[in-house]
Amino acid sequence: MAWVYLITAGFFEIVWAYTMKQSHGFTRLWPSVFLVLSIPLCIGFLTLSLRELPLGTAYSVFTGIGTIGAFAVGITLLGEQAGAVRYFAAGLILSGIIIMKLSSTE
Repeated sequence: MAWVYLITAGFFEIVWAYTMKQSHGFTRLWPSVFLVLSIPLCIGFLTLSLRELPLGTAYSVFTGIGTIGAFAVGITLLGEQAGAVRYFAAGLILSGIIIMKLSSTE
């Protein structure tokens, strides 16, 4: 169940990153509301995952999910540009997430 909590925390990290951008510095109501709601959910699920997972593994995977997710959201929803080098870098991060998961004894 710890991995489900961790993936959920990563999802909410993506949500808060996206809504932070969309809130335009807390000047837009609904993105700001979703931002404020998603942050404690993100931290809450991360905290639950830490009951069973080692800190280094959990936090590395958590930030990796957020990084890859924010990268994907930026490209798909916000029209950000991504060249071959950025895709390669994202692939390295994804590889690190997979290796962390495979190396975990939990």
